[in-house]
Amino acid sequence: MHIPTLISRKRDGEELSAADLRQLIDGYTSGEVPDYQMSAFAMAVFFRGMTSAETAALTRAMMASGDCFTHRPGHPPAVDKHSTGGIGDKVSLVLAPLVACAGCWVPMVCGRGLGITGGTLDKLEAIPGFRVQLGLDEAAIQLEKLGVVMMGQTERFCPADRKLYALRDVTGTVPSIPLITASIMSKKLAESLDRLVLDVKFGSGAFMRTKKEAESLAASMVTVGRAMGVEVQAMLNPMSEPTGRTVGNALEVVEALECLDGSGPTDLRQLVLDLAAAIAGVPREALERLLDDGSARRRFDQLVAAQGGNPADLPRLGELHRAPLIREVRAPRGGVVAKVDAGLIGQAALQLGAGRARASDGVDFAVGFDHLVKCGDLLHHGQALCRIHARTAVDFELAEAMVEKAIDVA
Repeated sequence: MHIPTLISRKRDGEELSAADLRQLIDGYTSGEVPDYQMSAFAMAVFFRGMTSAETAALTRAMMASGDCFTHRPGHPPAVDKHSTGGIGDKVSLVLAPLVACAGCWVPMVCGRGLGITGGTLDKLEAIPGFRVQLGLDEAAIQLEKLGVVMMGQTERFCPADRKLYALRDVTGTVPSIPLITASIMSKKLAESLDRLVLDVKFGSGAFMRTKKEAESLAASMVTVGRAMGVEVQAMLNPMSEPTGRTVGNALEVVEALECLDGSGPTDLRQLVLDLAAAIAGVPREALERLLDDGSARRRFDQLVAAQGGNPADLPRLGELHRAPLIREVRAPRGGVVAKVDAGLIGQAALQLGAGRARASDGVDFAVGFDHLVKCGDLLHHGQALCRIHARTAVDFELAEAMVEKAIDVA
């Protein structure tokens, strides 16, 4: 295959065959196709787009670039959920053990946070000893035992996506719906799923700022998933304010535990149940009972123990990761909360150290926000808008200024 010709064909708007795309991805994964040619291809896709058949073929090629889960014959339904990212989004921590309690297998391969978007792996690693680097053989054994595994991407799991994602990040080709679709769906479909629910966010705290953009991405992912034999549903959810009342790794785990204990913020519980009901194969009322009777919490504790953590650490996680400075931000006036800008809260969390600006950065598990107000809350003058958990006074002051800008009390 002559790579410059293939790039030229896509540049000129031609439709590429599945064989073309498979050879391109195989060559890129092996190193035969250099970064500069793949960059040119990504830019051609960015401007010319792809048909649904091309997008499915690209996804399939990226999925097949490495190892995939292999489930035994007669296995329970293998299901998962994917969120396109948000602020305070700790849904996976609750949903995975909950759906496992309903009799499904949840082989959840999670990601890390980047920029203002949080990552499930970072939250899990706030639990002392929790191992996210598992091999597929170990994951398969755990699925048989517990019905759930929450792990990071292995070196041989969709290696083409790892390479291409890093390249897109530095070549201005991230916001391309075909490339986003192939990146997300190649990893999810490599889990060998029967059912998948997509939580597609839009708003100030999401990658897709408008509902129209989110609808386009959702339609693309659903089309590709169904073309590859998976039952896929997409739900569009606004990310105009953070999910729940916490933002930050350990703080979000604490809130997820509250939800697993049958309480926690209403919006978090409702979102968990909405998404879980789409894949669990049992009535929503049954899922509510599994949350309220402690079943989901017990399964989460078992998951923690299986992956190296100690469930006894969970009730004191807030003390294990306690920031040196914890202080309230107070309302300048009384009234109703009209806005809690998720994007600005996310930027403030990043400033505190809860997120990473570059993939190589670390994260601070202790810092972030809790007791965040929600839109519609009625406040009195001087009442707390939130608590900031900061490492230094300078960090607190910077975050405080951003919070005051993000929250509007009318």
